[in-house]
Amino acid sequence: MQKPLWAALALVMAVAPLAAQEDAIGRCVSPDSIAVTGNKRIPSTTILLDAGLAPHVPLNAPAVQRAIRNVFAAGQFEGDISITCTVTEGATPLAIFTIQVRERPLLDLVDVAGPKAVAVSDVRGVVDLLIGRPIDPSQVARAMQRIDSIYQGNGFTLARITPETTFVGDNHASLLFRVDEGRRLAISGIQVHGNTAVDTKSIAKAMQTKPEGFFWWQRGEFDQEKYARDVGDSVPSMFMNRGYIDFQLLKDTILVDRARGKGLVDLTVAEGKQYKVGSFEVTGSRRFSSSDISRFYPFNNTSPTLQERVKSLIKGKSATRNTFDQAEWDDATAKVKQAYATEGYIYAQVRPILDRQHGADGDKVNLRWDVQEGTPAIVNRIEIIGNDYTHENCIRDQLVIIPGGVFNQEALIRSWRSVQNLGFFEQLVPPETRQANDQGDVDVVFKVKEKRTGNVNFGASMGQGTGLGGFIGLDQPNLFGMCKQGKLNWQYGRYINDFQLSFTDPAIKQSLISGTITAYHSMSRYTIADLGQTTRTGASVRVAFPFFKSRYARVGATYGVEGIRYGSDGLLGTVTTNNCAGCLRSTLGFDVSRDTRIELPFPTDGTLQTFNAQFNGGPLGGTASFQRYTTEFKSFTTLAKIGGDKPGSSPVKIVAGVSQRAGFVFGDPGPFFSSQAFSLGGVQYGEPLRGYPEFSITPYGFSASTSTSNATRASFGNTFFSANAEVGVRISEQFYTNIFYDAGNLWLRPRDFNPTRLFRGAGIGASVISPLGPLGIDWAYGFDRTDAYGKPDPKWQLHFRLGQFFN
Repeated sequence: MQKPLWAALALVMAVAPLAAQEDAIGRCVSPDSIAVTGNKRIPSTTILLDAGLAPHVPLNAPAVQRAIRNVFAAGQFEGDISITCTVTEGATPLAIFTIQVRERPLLDLVDVAGPKAVAVSDVRGVVDLLIGRPIDPSQVARAMQRIDSIYQGNGFTLARITPETTFVGDNHASLLFRVDEGRRLAISGIQVHGNTAVDTKSIAKAMQTKPEGFFWWQRGEFDQEKYARDVGDSVPSMFMNRGYIDFQLLKDTILVDRARGKGLVDLTVAEGKQYKVGSFEVTGSRRFSSSDISRFYPFNNTSPTLQERVKSLIKGKSATRNTFDQAEWDDATAKVKQAYATEGYIYAQVRPILDRQHGADGDKVNLRWDVQEGTPAIVNRIEIIGNDYTHENCIRDQLVIIPGGVFNQEALIRSWRSVQNLGFFEQLVPPETRQANDQGDVDVVFKVKEKRTGNVNFGASMGQGTGLGGFIGLDQPNLFGMCKQGKLNWQYGRYINDFQLSFTDPAIKQSLISGTITAYHSMSRYTIADLGQTTRTGASVRVAFPFFKSRYARVGATYGVEGIRYGSDGLLGTVTTNNCAGCLRSTLGFDVSRDTRIELPFPTDGTLQTFNAQFNGGPLGGTASFQRYTTEFKSFTTLAKIGGDKPGSSPVKIVAGVSQRAGFVFGDPGPFFSSQAFSLGGVQYGEPLRGYPEFSITPYGFSASTSTSNATRASFGNTFFSANAEVGVRISEQFYTNIFYDAGNLWLRPRDFNPTRLFRGAGIGASVISPLGPLGIDWAYGFDRTDAYGKPDPKWQLHFRLGQFFN
C-alpha cells in the first residue's frame, strides 16, 4: 500500500541517466520542497504538520514510514497514501517531495432500512456514526456488528446487514444500513443430558422455548427472554416442584446451524435425589394455634387424585402423593405471612425450614415454620397537625388508614399520598408513627404546613387591531377550607368575550358523592373561514360516586344544554343562516375514571385512565344528533431521585411518562362541530400536537396555509389519536422541564382510523405554577411538515401555554 523512500528513489534512478542518478538520490534524500496533492477539504499545511516533514531535512525510510502513519492516523484519508520524489530539469535541479492523498467523503446522512421484527429505533440506537465527519470503515464495520448483535439476541441468526453508500456532490456521501432480517432462529429440538428420573419431554413441556412442529403455529422461534426464564426459573422450578430440591442446571448451550437457521437447545442437569414429605411442625406461634396454621399446610391430603390414579394404573406403579412440591410450600408460606399481617402482626417473620433426612426408608424432607410474631400493630389514634385553614374532616376523608384498624404500611403510604394530592400543603414529610401503649398500638401523626391556595388575578391590555381587552379571574380549590372548588373567569376584548363559572363539592353532605355545576358564555378566539366566530352559551351538572367502593375509580353522569350562534364575519359558504337561530344541543354523558397519580400537578408515579361517552340529540332533543366518545391513558414512573435526604426537603425527580388520547364522533355534530368535532395541532385550541401550528393537521393531511387564528371547516375531523412519551425533571412543586416526543393524526370518519400514519414532533418544554395559573413554553420540531407544494419542510415551532399541562 505505502511506498517507502527507497521505492521513490528507485523510480528516479530508473528514468535518470547514470551520471545524474547519484545527484538525484542525494537531492531526494534532502528534498528542496514538499507538496501535497489530492486534498480538497483538508489544508496542505495541516497535512504537512501531521507528516512532520520539512524541506532540506535529511530523510530516511523510518521517517517516511512515520510520516505516512501520522497522516493516515488523522482519520481523514482512505486507500493508499503515497510519497514520491521528482527532480526537475534545468540549470538548478530541484527535488520535490509529493505526498498524494485521497480524502474520505463526509457523512451527510445515516439511516436504517429493513427492520420489521426489531424496532427501527433500537437498530438506529446502536449506529453511532457522527454526521459531518469522515466515513471511517472501521466504525461502519463496528456499527454492522452491533446491529448484528441485536438480531442475534432476538434469534435472527441469518440477518444480513449491508452498508450502501450514495455519493452526493463533491466528496459527500450518505450511508444506509440495509437489513435483511431473514427468518428468526428456529429451535429444531431440545436435548437434555444427565436426567434419569424426569424424561426430556417433561422438561421441554415446562419450557416456554418450544421446538418447531408440523402445524403452522409451531414455528419454534427463539426468544432470548423466554429462554433466560426457562433456564433460570422454569426448569429448576419444575424439578423442585417434583421433590428434586437439590437440582442443578450445570450447563445450557444453543448449538446453532447458521446455514439452515436452526438451533438445538442442549442442557446438562444434575437431578439430585427426590424427597418425600416427612414430618411437619410449627414453632413460635402464639396468636394462631398450630392447628390453625396447619390449615395452610399444603401436604395434609396425600391421597392421590383421580388423574394420578389413572396414570399409575397405566404405568403399573403405586399412586402416592407425598412428594415434596416447592411451589406449593412457597405459596403456603406466603399465605401464613398474609394471615399474620391481616391480624396486625405486620412485622411477623415466618421462616420456612427444610430439613433433609436420608435413611433406609428413603430421602425425606422435614418441614417447619419458625414464627416470630412480634407485637400486633393497631392504630390507636390519628393526629393531624398544622392545618390552620383546612378543615380536619376534609383531610381525614383522604385517609385509608383509620383509628382502631390494623396498622398497614401500604395503607399509610396511600393516605399520605392522597393528602399530598390535595395540593393545599407544602411538601409533606412522611407520617410519624410512635408507640401508643405497651400493647404495641401505634399513633399516626400527619404534619402539614398550609400554603397559599387559589388565585385572584385581573389585568388589561391594549393592542393594535385588538383594541382594549382584559381579564378577571378567581380560582380557589379549597373554598371555605372544606376542599370545595370555585372558579370564575371572565376575559373580554374586541374578539373575545368569555365567561365561565363552576363550583365543585367533592363530598356532598359528607357523603362519597361529588357534584359539579358549570355555566359558561364563550366566544371562540379563532375564526372559522366559512362561518365566522362562534359564541357558545350553556350549563351542565355532573354527579360522581366511587366505582365499586374504590378510592381511585369514579363513575360520573353529566347533563348539559348548550346553544350556539355564529358571528357576522363568516362567508356563509356552508350554512343557510349566519346566526344559527334555535341551534341547541342537549347532552347526556357518562364517564369512568381511575386516577392513582401522585404529586400533582407534575405527577411522578401512578396512572390515569378515563373513558367518556356523550349522547346528543335523539330522545334528548336539540338540533344535532350524534355520539361522542373519548378515552385517555397516562402513566408515570420515577427513574431516579436527586437529593431530598433532609426531613422536609423535596428531592429532584427524573420522571418518565407515556400517554395517549383518542376520540370518535359517530353521526353529524352539525353546527356544533367547532366544539364537538376534533382539531389537532398547536397547544391552545384543540387537541395538542407540538411542532405544528394550530389547526394545521387536517383529515386531508398537513395544511401549511392554516393560521393560528383562522380555521376552516376542513380543519375538523370526527376521529383523532395522539400519543406522547417524555422524560422530565421535576425540580419542585412549581417547576418542571422535560424532553418529549409527540405523535398524532386526525381523520374525517371513525372508519378511517389508522394509527400507523402519524405526524411526529419532538422537543423540549418547561412549565411553572405562577399567580396567573400554569404557564408553559415548548420548542418542538415538526418532522412531517410540508410546504405549500407538498414537499417535506420540517421546522421548529414555539408554543406558549396558559392554564394547560400535558401530564
